[in-house]
Amino acid sequence: MTDFDQLRFTAEHEWVRLAPADAEAGTAPSATIGITAYAADKLGDVVFVDLPDAGVEIADGAVVGEIESTKSVGELFAPVNGTVLEKNAAVEDAPELVNSDPYGEGWLIRVEYTELPELLNYADYQALLGDEAESVQ
Repeated sequence: MTDFDQLRFTAEHEWVRLAPADAEAGTAPSATIGITAYAADKLGDVVFVDLPDAGVEIADGAVVGEIESTKSVGELFAPVNGTVLEKNAAVEDAPELVNSDPYGEGWLIRVEYTELPELLNYADYQALLGDEAESVQ
């Protein structure tokens, strides 16, 4: 079960799970990024995902990937500035994971972020969705 209070959201329906830097392990702050259940539902059955490779620099608000469904093609926007650490190859091989487990196995990219813009908390994201808030989960 997803702890939505641990996630941050964008108005473009991406979610962000932050991991702090760990000096002992030698890791920088990172963010795991995916699309919300609301976005996955609106897209319909996801059939193709194109994600940036590790090492690619991304900028907040820039298009960094593409998600194709049986209904439409959508763009994935970067919610942070940084460098891609990893893309979820499992999603490229089985794009339906975006629909079946958007907050778990359906994550899209992990990023070492250099700048973290203002993101919405769970309550603010639900307020943005209004009557459709149930489809966040």
